[in-house]
Amino acid sequence: MTITLPREQQEWLEAQVKAGYYDSIEEAVASIVAERMFVAVDDLAWAKPLVEEALAAVDRGEGMTLEEYRARMAERFGKLER
Repeated sequence: MTITLPREQQEWLEAQVKAGYYDSIEEAVASIVAERMFVAVDDLAWAKPLVEEALAAVDRGEGMTLEEYRARMAERFGKLER
């Protein structure tokens, strides 16, 4: 099969190979197509109960704001750096 890609996409694929993510352009394209095929098939129905559980936890006041999360992570990472 022969395909023609826009220059920007060709350069991106070449950079992925050069960075060592793939051994060849062909491997990169095959991997990306396989990933897209999986995403197209996966309807994410499996995630619905997890999302509902998380939303219920937030409703119960068990969540935290982004600022609270960042403060908690800064504190934890601060302890690791010592």
